[in-house]
Amino acid sequence: MTDLFQPLTFARGPAMKNRFMLAPLTNSQSHPDGRLSDDEFTWLTWRAKGGFGLVMTCAAHVQAVGQGFRGQLGVFCDDHLPGLARLAAEIKAKGAVSSAQLHHAGIRAPAELTGEQPRGPSDDTETGARALTIGEVEELIEDFAAAAVRAQKAGFDGVELHGAHGYILCAFLSPGTNHRTDRYGGSAENRARIILEIIAAVRARTRPDFQLGLRLSPERFGLRLAEQRELAGRLLASGDLDFLDMSLWDVFKTPVESEFAARPLIDWFADLPRGMTRLGVAGKLVSGEGARRVLEHGADFPILGRAAILHHDFPQRLAADRDFRAVPLPVTRAYLRNERLGPPFVEYMNGWKGFVVQEEEAVEA
Repeated sequence: MTDLFQPLTFARGPAMKNRFMLAPLTNSQSHPDGRLSDDEFTWLTWRAKGGFGLVMTCAAHVQAVGQGFRGQLGVFCDDHLPGLARLAAEIKAKGAVSSAQLHHAGIRAPAELTGEQPRGPSDDTETGARALTIGEVEELIEDFAAAAVRAQKAGFDGVELHGAHGYILCAFLSPGTNHRTDRYGGSAENRARIILEIIAAVRARTRPDFQLGLRLSPERFGLRLAEQRELAGRLLASGDLDFLDMSLWDVFKTPVESEFAARPLIDWFADLPRGMTRLGVAGKLVSGEGARRVLEHGADFPILGRAAILHHDFPQRLAADRDFRAVPLPVTRAYLRNERLGPPFVEYMNGWKGFVVQEEEAVEA
């Protein structure tokens, strides 16, 4: 199936009307206490209006101490419910499936932001993080499950667990950052235990048709591709997830580890048996051609970040022109504001080298 506009069903919950998923994107534009801002509401609902089949929030932290960046959306207390409910309702009213990404920054949580020492699976001299106690690991599992229940109460169709990019669940998976000697450390199976227990807890606490996804990354942060492939295969085959979101940085690149260099990164996951569990991939997808190649390589849907930032209506543009490609970089701040990025989001993108026209360049032009 290489039709990007073919609906995609899941084992649980509503189908996507097409194959376009909005990536969960850091944007720093919610309120300091984690409540939804109007800028965040507009950014996300415009992507639903623009034709994305599934719209996912940015990483929403499940504990106050798990905050990873300023202006982060929260899902750790009931004070967040009104904004979350408003957002979920509007995403669904615009015809998209709604999902909240559940997150804890772990060793990447800045102390100057949270006011507390960062924490992770083990003591970490590079970040100054301390190891979680067994009791704190159990509390973390509970807080992920409670956040999923909160998202369900707010009206979201489902949630995604953020297990990628060096954040707390990824740090447990990585032998580079997890040096525990209890049941949450040591073997690859033990290092994955926290994720498996969160999945079980979410399933036990949410309704039968509540969607559940997981984001993994196969490289960097001390991860081993063989272990990540094995975990992905186990999760895809289990039926416990509705979708697996593989954050590949560059979907078609060659893996870093030489033993896997014979095939592009996507192929190491797209060939895994998966039953009704769907597979999405993210990484430098900015054109119709790239999105179609994702399906040709065997994945179920592309996950779009940069293309969605540059075009709130990327799916609609591609429907009108199969060769559509995102506008070249850099773009102006005014362009991004017109695409409904709030001022903090525009400034965040300004930190990405080559993304935003610098003022001196604009003056010269």
